[in-house]
Amino acid sequence: MTRTALFYLLLAIVLVVAQVVVFNHICLFGMAVPFVFIYLLIALPLTMGQAKVISIAFFLGLTVDIFSDTAGLYALGCTIMAALRHPVIRLYFPREEDITDVRPSVDSLGLAVFLRYAFTLTLIFSTVVTLADSFTFFDPLRILLLVAGSSFITTALIVALDFLTVHRREKRL
Repeated sequence: MTRTALFYLLLAIVLVVAQVVVFNHICLFGMAVPFVFIYLLIALPLTMGQAKVISIAFFLGLTVDIFSDTAGLYALGCTIMAALRHPVIRLYFPREEDITDVRPSVDSLGLAVFLRYAFTLTLIFSTVVTLADSFTFFDPLRILLLVAGSSFITTALIVALDFLTVHRREKRL
């Protein structure tokens, strides 16, 4: 097993355990649930094939579903997020030559581009999960608040996780 694959496997285990044990029990102001485990899908290499990303996403979501007793809710959200990941990448990187590093991070993309990339994918995931969970459009304001709150808190935690997991390059004079 390569060092990169081992890193992503260890990251997946840590994020799933953190999500199930800690973050599933947090609901800020009754409107925001942080979904930190999707950081793994956001941090996967940009050059990874679509089929691999969707498979990883499904099994990651299914693992969290099994431990959270959510009956496929996170598997659905992760799979749709992974399916839309490539168009989101194309949205922010029209040319492949603009990508300097295969792993998306604040270092490789810059803070503004990484924030847009992470927020877009988080918004997709939060929308799918919230709509599938509520299964109604009866209270659109509440649904909007749930999606917005979860997206903002998750994006903030993802940026913090990125600062913790990416090795910073030293700037030399």
